[in-house]
Amino acid sequence: MLPARELYGNMLLAAGRPAEALAEYEKSQLREPNRYRRLFGAGQAAAQAGNRDKARLYFSKLAEMAGPGVRAPELQAVRQYLAKN
Repeated sequence: MLPARELYGNMLLAAGRPAEALAEYEKSQLREPNRYRRLFGAGQAAAQAGNRDKARLYFSKLAEMAGPGVRAPELQAVRQYLAKN
C-alpha cells in the first residue's frame, strides 16, 4: 500500500506534471522517509522538471540505500543518470 501523497505524486508524474509531482514526493518524505519508490519517483520528477541538483540528491540516496549489488531495472537507469550528471 502506497502513502497517499506518494500515489498522488505518481499520478502527477504520469500526467506530465513533474514539478507538482516532486512537491508531493517531498511532502511524503516528511511522514514516511526513505521509501525506495518515493526516492525513485522524486528523482524522476526532479529530472523531468529540469532540477538536476534534486534529481542527483534523490537518485544518490536511492543508489546508496540499495547498495552496489542490487540490479533492479530502475537502479540501472539511476546509475546511468548519475554517471552522466
